[in-house]
Amino acid sequence: MGILVQGVTCAYGSRPVLQDVTFSAQKGEFLAVLGPNGAGKSTLFRCLLGSMRGYSGTITVDGEDLRTLSPGKRAKKIAYIPQSHRPTFGYSVLDTALMGTTRQRSPFLSPGKPQVERAREALRRVGADHLEGREFSRLSGGEQQLVLLARAIAQDSEILVMDEPASSLDYGNQLRILSMVRELTEEGYTILLSTHDPQQALWFSHRVLALENGAVAAEGPAREVLTADLIRRLYRVDTAFWDTPQGPMILPEVKL
Repeated sequence: MGILVQGVTCAYGSRPVLQDVTFSAQKGEFLAVLGPNGAGKSTLFRCLLGSMRGYSGTITVDGEDLRTLSPGKRAKKIAYIPQSHRPTFGYSVLDTALMGTTRQRSPFLSPGKPQVERAREALRRVGADHLEGREFSRLSGGEQQLVLLARAIAQDSEILVMDEPASSLDYGNQLRILSMVRELTEEGYTILLSTHDPQQALWFSHRVLALENGAVAAEGPAREVLTADLIRRLYRVDTAFWDTPQGPMILPEVKL
């Protein structure tokens, strides 16, 4: 059970973007996707979400080829949590969470009691149930990210694809969101999360996929793969690793 990517290659016109990318993420696993700007992370996620179909290679979810799945079946397997969300209309928090239940009913029907309870359960799961009646657009960035996570949980998909969910949050909210995401793996969720912060990957993820120029630079257990050599290769920054009682810290070597 999980997602398997084999030999995925694609290009924008004549410009190659992904080159023979192969990796897997199993049930209950947190895979952090690292790489500098332009490494191919966003394009890889578009392939995983079905919005980019012109690639070679295969992506299978629980043994089924992603390209053969209808949008409804794809949504049953994969939920997406974007980096940010700018709603056009003044949806409430509950309405936003309810959007995750769309695949559970006909699009022509209003949400019923089971869908409302599912949305409320998801809000409770992420500690955002007290926000139910608030307007989503008026929430803080951290609160919005919690609600988007609840929306994905309400979708009842086992794989969550997250595009830099902590990038615009303050330090405390970053840690709270990532801790919650890690907890979801203990319930059987498979997490694929892109981040620009190697420290976040080292602390929270089980495995790391590092991309460079559209190709896999490294893949494997986080504490084995994340090294000073890899970080120098990806980001052109020298670092040192320091073992602490709370876990390893990555210290950039900068002149102050």
